[in-house]
Amino acid sequence: SAAVPTEVDAQGGRSADAGRGEPSPSRGTGRSEAPKPTPSKAERKPSRTPSEKPSSQAPRRDADKDGKARTTPSHKPEKKPGTPPPGRSESSSDESTAEAAVLALVNQERAKAGCRPVRADDRLAALAGDFSADMAERDFFDHTDPDGATPWDRAEKAGIDDLGGENIARGQANAQSVMDAWMNSAGHRANILNCDYKTLGVGAHFAPGGPWWTQDFGF
Repeated sequence: SAAVPTEVDAQGGRSADAGRGEPSPSRGTGRSEAPKPTPSKAERKPSRTPSEKPSSQAPRRDADKDGKARTTPSHKPEKKPGTPPPGRSESSSDESTAEAAVLALVNQERAKAGCRPVRADDRLAALAGDFSADMAERDFFDHTDPDGATPWDRAEKAGIDDLGGENIARGQANAQSVMDAWMNSAGHRANILNCDYKTLGVGAHFAPGGPWWTQDFGF
């Protein structure tokens, strides 16, 4: 089967940068076609990077499309209860396993940098999971959805007021691959290694054209 291009984008911090190949404005949102930081909350301008390049939006906000990883502020969304659709139980199990693996890898990297581990947060996990699924269902790859809602807008709607940054990615086959992409991108790495973050929600969505990955970090 044809290989799926990978991309990464990040948004975080409180300033953001916009433009491809450039850091994103305050709030950590930026887009680059290579792992790039996302602009921060202040500027909220995304930068895009090409496939296999992550971007972050934690203390920075970056957004990348088509195989990019992005980071967005950390607000905790509430998970919506419900049973998975027919034939999705196996996929859901795989997604849960991948999400747990990403959390473990994040904390391994934070330990190397002297940061305390982030703890899993259900609200942020729901926020991240819903966003990964939305990107897949509506066929877009950006921190800002087709309705114009930013990570912070979505977090606020979910009752989350402490979102710090967000990383997104598409096309990486597993937890190790997506973490490698994010860690090789300055913006995404900055979100992962931000010692101010205390919580993390990871959302993986496995479907044709993906997988899609979202990390939402919280204070």
